[in-house]
Amino acid sequence: MNQSLKGVRVLDLTHMLSGPYGSMILADLGAETIKVEPLGGEGTRKLLASDPNNSLDGMGAYYLTLNRNKKSVVIDLKSEQGLQVFYKLVKKADIVISNFGAGVAERLEIDFDSLCTINPRIITCTVSGFGSDGPGSKRPAFDQVAQAMGGGMSITGPDQQQLVRAGIPIGDLGGGMFGVMGVLAALYERERSGRGQHVDISMLDCQISMLNYMATMHFLSGENPYPIGNSHFVHVPYNTFTCSDGFIVIAVITDNFWQNLKRVVNCPEFDDPKYDVQPGRWEDRDMINARLNELLSVESCAHWLALFEAQRIPCAPVNNFSQALSDSQVLHRNMVIDLKHPNGNSTKGPGNPIKLSRSGDEQFTAAPLLGQDTDAVLHELLDFSLQEIAQMRAEGTVA
Repeated sequence: MNQSLKGVRVLDLTHMLSGPYGSMILADLGAETIKVEPLGGEGTRKLLASDPNNSLDGMGAYYLTLNRNKKSVVIDLKSEQGLQVFYKLVKKADIVISNFGAGVAERLEIDFDSLCTINPRIITCTVSGFGSDGPGSKRPAFDQVAQAMGGGMSITGPDQQQLVRAGIPIGDLGGGMFGVMGVLAALYERERSGRGQHVDISMLDCQISMLNYMATMHFLSGENPYPIGNSHFVHVPYNTFTCSDGFIVIAVITDNFWQNLKRVVNCPEFDDPKYDVQPGRWEDRDMINARLNELLSVESCAHWLALFEAQRIPCAPVNNFSQALSDSQVLHRNMVIDLKHPNGNSTKGPGNPIKLSRSGDEQFTAAPLLGQDTDAVLHELLDFSLQEIAQMRAEGTVA
């Protein structure tokens, strides 16, 4: 195996979604990822665990997906002995990643200032709702809170009276993704300085970053954008359209694409020379969208997609999960993988989107049972005897 992060050791203190998603990516890239769980287990172990439609042998979809390629060690960090065991792990680790609320890591004495005295090369990363400082840093936050405060929700939906969050939990997932970027940057910097540092990720910051050029447009114009459904504020036609058996999207972003579209649909109303340039199409966008809907609704998605693709017009089916997860391109890219249970059974889930040409070997081990690796990690990595581990287990320090 030649995975890119082989030899990097991560201590994963995360729970729920944002943190576990980030540490999952690091694990997928080859980092040895030791999930340090409390005595009762990380909270997502219980999510959907008893749901017959969304669990596998008592392991819910959340935990099954987010904790592949990880080991599980159970340590009571609230006990002095457990804290000392954790400190021994820190001496042998490169990264500690968590998504506790503001102040929790400091109270537990596992924050960067505490851990860098034990291991000056340690890199810590926290993913929180609002970051480690500022007037709102101590507020609780989950995905929808970040989406709402970050502005993106105000431009999502059919109109200004019906604001909706993104269907994908981009508030949580964005925090995890930016956490990975920060950790990798800190690892690279450590090669020069020899010292670790803290990576402070705010889910709100991530949402603001992803406003990107639209935020700049706001500052330039002084205007607040509003939701316009699946249409575009510049390009026409750029929308979702109804076919006889489903929906497709068309993205005409150049005048040449418009000419190609006209050849496909053969609509006399579209032959007006004013529509040959964007301003004319924009002026009559409602008519153009309505006529396209009428024309496309008489044939299947496959019929129109074949014609549009032949003309190199950007288009796509609006896939449901079954269709997206069986798409030939998705399967070719190994984006649907086996998610195993430790007992040998398996289901399927999404793969790793980061494909590397030379160090991209992919492997996916089962999400661990609670405390599955406690003995091995403490004995083999920290040199505790089996008797010492048994004594700590009897005292409730580890499990």
